[in-house]
Amino acid sequence: MIKILNRIKNLRPYKAGKPISELAREKNLKRIIKLASNENPLGPSPKAVEAIKENVWNLHRYVDPMANEMVMAISKKYNIQPQHIVCGNGTDSLIADIVSAFSDQGDEVLTSEGSFIGIYVSTNKQERVLKQIPLKDYGYDLDAIIQAVNEKTKIVYLANPNNPTGTMFTGTEFEQFMENIPDNVLVILDEAYEAYAKEFDDYPVGVDYWYDNLLVTRTLSKVYGLGGLRVGYTVGPEYLISALAKYKLPFEPNCLAQVAAVAALNDDDFLNETVETNRRSLKTMKDKFKELGIPYVDSTTNFLMILMPSESFAVGFNNNCLNKGLILRHVEPFGVPNGIRINSGTDEETKFALEIIEKVYQEMSASSPQVNPTVS
Repeated sequence: MIKILNRIKNLRPYKAGKPISELAREKNLKRIIKLASNENPLGPSPKAVEAIKENVWNLHRYVDPMANEMVMAISKKYNIQPQHIVCGNGTDSLIADIVSAFSDQGDEVLTSEGSFIGIYVSTNKQERVLKQIPLKDYGYDLDAIIQAVNEKTKIVYLANPNNPTGTMFTGTEFEQFMENIPDNVLVILDEAYEAYAKEFDDYPVGVDYWYDNLLVTRTLSKVYGLGGLRVGYTVGPEYLISALAKYKLPFEPNCLAQVAAVAALNDDDFLNETVETNRRSLKTMKDKFKELGIPYVDSTTNFLMILMPSESFAVGFNNNCLNKGLILRHVEPFGVPNGIRINSGTDEETKFALEIIEKVYQEMSASSPQVNPTVS
């Protein structure tokens, strides 16, 4: 029998949102809405779908290992030199490669509580030391993170905006942070929700900054609707990008992901429609949550985190919504045990979701002595 190492035994695996097909089997439901995984409710970019159809008969060909066409599309869209870009199988894969390539066993990876679970998993399974700083007003406490840096710190991970809370730090705050981080500490700036957050005037667009110790990661899973293809990219100084390119697996992203990404990056009409749909859905949700007295954390993303009176209330709320055909995300694994995350939907999905939420929340509140929490 093969011995399983303790570092593998002790891992807490990533738990994704419940699939629609699984819930349908379990509950025998005819109508199910999933607003749990921050997916694009409009589906994938139509241009990306057409690109996949046109290239599906090329599956017997090995993919361009350098993803040159995708790199050039990113370069053109964001005015970045190609040597500063490397592509991979989504943000999760890229972050795992960065942690592995730029730190050793026993080195410290510093981040926040209540942030993206992917960095926790990647750090722990590679035997790095995960150090987490408490949230401040449901956002990153950048000053506390700076104070926590020591000689063992090799990587600092920041998600801006943050997942699952939806909060962001400003350009001034980011610049001050980078000025105080030692040059030998690598900063990962995860911008999975940049397309939504850049509507805010004080949002710091990561690829507009150039620090020798900064890598910016982005995904096409969210705003471009390509979550099922696993495709993303990293931007940074050439010496870091070339090292990462040597380390990561070749032949990624896959061939269909690459052509879909190129097409999606040129689909501005779809991008604009997505952002407008998101804006409209979140406003409707906020209005209803205020009416119901459900606290939420204001967001710069495509989701809101609503706050339940306790973890047990959140578990019950999430399960009761599931029973009625609404899939939400209890974000206890992210570090917010009383939080429930809901992403934006189409007008119809938003209406359906809020009807269920209202019914479940009112039923549970009527039978519970717990007092609603307040946002700090």
